[in-house]
Amino acid sequence: MIAEAGHYALVLALALALIQSTVPVLGTRLRDPALMNVARSTALAQLLFVGLSFVALVTLHVQSDFSVVNVFENSHSMKPLLYKITGVWGNHEGSMLLWVAILALFGGLVAAFGNNLPLWLRANVLAVQGWIAAAFYLFILVTSNPFLRIANPPIEGRDLNPVLQDIGLAVHPPMLYLGYVGFSISFSFAVAALMEGRIDAAWARWVRPWTLVAWIFLTLGIAMGSYWAYYELGWGGWWFWDPVENASLMPWLAGTALLHSAVVMEKRNALKVWTILLAILTFSLSLLGTFLVRSGVLTSVHAFATDPTRGVFILMILCFFIGGSLTLYMWRASALKQGGLFAPISREGALVLNNLFLTTACATVFVGTLYPLALEVITGDKISVGAPFFNLTFGPLFVPLLLALPFGPLLAWKRGDIRGVAQRLMAAGIAALLAIAMVWAWTSGGASLAPLAIGLAVFVIAGAVVDIAERTSLFRSPLSTSMRRARGLPRSTWGTAFAHAGVGVALIGIVCESTWNSEYIGTLKPNDTARLAGYELRLEDISQRQGPNFHEMLARFTISQDGDTVGVLTPSKRNFTTRGSSTTEAALLSRGFSQLYISLGETTADGGIAVRMYHKPMVLLIWFGPVLMALGGLLSLSDRRLRVGAPKPAKASRALQPAE
Repeated sequence: MIAEAGHYALVLALALALIQSTVPVLGTRLRDPALMNVARSTALAQLLFVGLSFVALVTLHVQSDFSVVNVFENSHSMKPLLYKITGVWGNHEGSMLLWVAILALFGGLVAAFGNNLPLWLRANVLAVQGWIAAAFYLFILVTSNPFLRIANPPIEGRDLNPVLQDIGLAVHPPMLYLGYVGFSISFSFAVAALMEGRIDAAWARWVRPWTLVAWIFLTLGIAMGSYWAYYELGWGGWWFWDPVENASLMPWLAGTALLHSAVVMEKRNALKVWTILLAILTFSLSLLGTFLVRSGVLTSVHAFATDPTRGVFILMILCFFIGGSLTLYMWRASALKQGGLFAPISREGALVLNNLFLTTACATVFVGTLYPLALEVITGDKISVGAPFFNLTFGPLFVPLLLALPFGPLLAWKRGDIRGVAQRLMAAGIAALLAIAMVWAWTSGGASLAPLAIGLAVFVIAGAVVDIAERTSLFRSPLSTSMRRARGLPRSTWGTAFAHAGVGVALIGIVCESTWNSEYIGTLKPNDTARLAGYELRLEDISQRQGPNFHEMLARFTISQDGDTVGVLTPSKRNFTTRGSSTTEAALLSRGFSQLYISLGETTADGGIAVRMYHKPMVLLIWFGPVLMALGGLLSLSDRRLRVGAPKPAKASRALQPAE
């Protein structure tokens, strides 16, 4: 009965989405407030019903109801409760239900907290959200119903993919979807503005918080996915340039450009056409990621579906929304009036340069990801585009971007003084040169450009510190005065500094891990010792353990340095008999921001075991940087200027009347 109720709730959500997508649009054409307000009530009701549908699927998994196909194929009665819940979105059907639930959540948030929006804008935004929701509800009900029953229910389930039975799965997909789907709001704002032919600085003020929320979650989702792959797959890497990884990176790059472009539009009423295009492209890239994961064109640990009929359905959705929005853009963009002018050397100019490099980097990833797929479709030839291509094309684009990063916040609006800014950044430049000299003196071996990259990262971090110091008159005024000014700074200023510093921190981690990573690969028997980066790793014993739904082999290592024991690591290999597969559980020992990493291979006939050991200097900075960036986003999001209504021009006061 629960499955049928969940299915029925999903059908009702589809009906509400169809109403939400049509009636408010009619209301905006007739200028009827009652019809426009239908968008708000249907969005909230849709959220209720899709929420009930999702709760129903979670309940079926928790109860191990194997009469439901989705539960049978992805669960097991002995599986821990946490993985029964997270297993709901560890498969195609359940993850699509989570996708539409998050879409409805964002629509409900606009309906509940969008009272400061003009009534016509809120109605059109929610109508576009209704179009997207209706398309994906149809996709789920027609091709991916998570509530299908089995005529003769089996006694036991097939269990979830063992690789996905990890705490990372509880965090990574929901965060990623909150980012992916969150950009639908920016898309809806853009399409709504094009439908009315109205866009101004107030529009940018309204769209920025929603874009920022999506960007924060996508940043954390990508970082969490990287860390999960790092410790769960046992390969010791943190980024593989996998097409599905790239599918999440592309909307992040475009979304970052959108955030900066919206700032220019809000402050100077400029870059209107470009900002609208970025809003459309960002969500289009999110839809592309959905297609890559679920179409069957890719084989990856990230990919859910291999049914080509589903891929055709999603491709039709892509063509409708991407093609339709770009057609509307071409029709309406020429009618949008451009805003204020600015000099090339200005903060606006710096943000335009930022957009140029970010979008070019995004285009590079796009070509490298899709070219092999397109070539295979056209000619049948299979080629692989991997790390060498991306490192040689993507990396150089970020060098000038990072060099320019500290200059942007210090330049004045409209017209800036590049010489004055360079003088203020002299301290950051000196810090960078000192860092280069220290790294060159203290290290040996590795890439010759590594010290320069470390210096660039220090320049970015020090530049963020200089920005705050300049705004608070630090070292030029009494400390009490500087502290008072620091407390009075807008939170968005602090957020910018934290986000930019996070980029530098992540770069330090990437360079150190890539350049001075140490590795030991060999076979050890109990009581054997391996040496790695000044550590002694002694294999004490190998034991067996029975888990809830797996059998586990554990190896216990004692880690010592200079004769002192610093820790014990217990990597393992788990065999899941129901699925007939195994996983490698790596063991990690953190020492500051560095880590020792051990993963197990196969056993040998003489009682030994193959091991892979790594020492990864400063590797945790790779993920600490994105956390710092997300913190900066949260600080910016809490800025009062993003919580109050945007200024309304007197001439448009009637047209921009807030929603009731």
